[in-house]
Amino acid sequence: YLFVTRCLSLQLFVYSTVYSIITVFGLAGNGFALLVLVKTFRQRSAFHIYMLNLAVSDLLCVSTLPLRVLYYVNKGHWNLGDFLCRLSSYALYVNLYCSVFFMTAMSVTRFLAIVFPVQNLRLVSERRARLVCVCIWVFICTVSSPFLMTGQHLHPRRTGGGLKKLIMLNYLSLAVGFVLPFLVILLCYVGIIRAIRMIVIVMLAFLLCFMPYHIQRSVHLSFLSQTATSCSELVYMQKSVVVTLCLAASNSCFDPLLYFFSGEGFRRRLSSFRSTIRTQRQPQRQGAQPPLGRATKREREPVLPSTAETKGTATPGEGNKL
Repeated sequence: YLFVTRCLSLQLFVYSTVYSIITVFGLAGNGFALLVLVKTFRQRSAFHIYMLNLAVSDLLCVSTLPLRVLYYVNKGHWNLGDFLCRLSSYALYVNLYCSVFFMTAMSVTRFLAIVFPVQNLRLVSERRARLVCVCIWVFICTVSSPFLMTGQHLHPRRTGGGLKKLIMLNYLSLAVGFVLPFLVILLCYVGIIRAIRMIVIVMLAFLLCFMPYHIQRSVHLSFLSQTATSCSELVYMQKSVVVTLCLAASNSCFDPLLYFFSGEGFRRRLSSFRSTIRTQRQPQRQGAQPPLGRATKREREPVLPSTAETKGTATPGEGNKL
């Protein structure tokens, strides 16, 4: 009993303290962000609309935490009535999962803007962003409505189907509210990483090829300006010059990889180049000699005399008249 009491006291202290800190910083941060987004609403875009709704959702979510702080300060006793109990749980989960879906929508928008910039102009618009936000609010509010049915006097173990209903809601929220958005966000950022791999290749080229050489060259020149240098130190510096200079020159080998992996432009050019080569080879194949034993269509047809050759020659009938 003493162990359970201590664990419960620790739980109440941690929850009340952490929720209080989250309330202060959450209200300040999201309030300031919402103020900035509202003041700059003229510069709105689809991404701006998602950020605005995310800030509202987070602000509403944090606003429900003081009620929970009072609950834990009162050692697990709810003294604010059944209606506020239902509203507190409902508002918390609504805004929690709305935040998840707004972050998912922001990730999809960023994915389209980076990976498909041309299609992004047609697919992403302020009007569609507003429609998506309305759909998210309506969907989450509807799905979370069972939390309005559970008040302060309802306990899962004391009701026959309460625990089964709670388990079913848990799996539904797990699949729809976490797994699905997580997979969408993961796929979006994998696509973004693939699209910006040119940046990674350029950074690696600079880090592996150019940075060692320029650092070593500066150190080497500074080392040569000193008068008290031993022969072994000079030999070591010369060897390092050889190594770093070779690394710098090896950049020429990595540049073709940069062309190929940096994006679709070079690969489209490569496909066009292959098509051109195949097109140029086709006339040569058509002009090749036919195989032995086969006559062409032109050779099989009889050759008729031309008009110039038949002009002035007598027909068989005219010869008989002479």
